Amino acid sequence: MALVTRMGMEYPVVIFSKSTCSMSHSIKTLICSFGANPTVYEIDEHPNGEQMEKELKALGRKPSVPAVFIGQELIGGANEVFSLHLQGKLVPLLKDANAIWV
Repeated sequence: MALVTRMGMEYPVVIFSKSTCSMSHSIKTLICSFGANPTVYEIDEHPNGEQMEKELKALGRKPSVPAVFIGQELIGGANEVFSLHLQGKLVPLLKDANAIWV
C-alpha cells in the first residue's frame, strides 16, 4: 500500500483511474469543472499499474477505480465524491486542500 498512499499524498488532488472507465471520466470532469487540476494516474497505462490496483483493492476499493485522494486523504470512489458534491461539501474540501482558490 506504500506506493498508492505515497502517490496519493504528493498533490492536492490525486485520481487513480482507468482510461476506459466511464465513472473515472465523470469524476475527473466533475473535479476539473471547479478549476482543480488533479494529478491522474491511469493504472491501465502505468508501468506499476498492477501493483497500484492490488494496493487500491487492499485499501477496500472495489472496484479499484476511480479512487480519489483530496488533501492527502483517500476520499473514496465515485459514490463518495458525488455524495460530497450533492451535500455541498466537495468544493470546501477542494479549497481546504488548496486545489482551488475561488
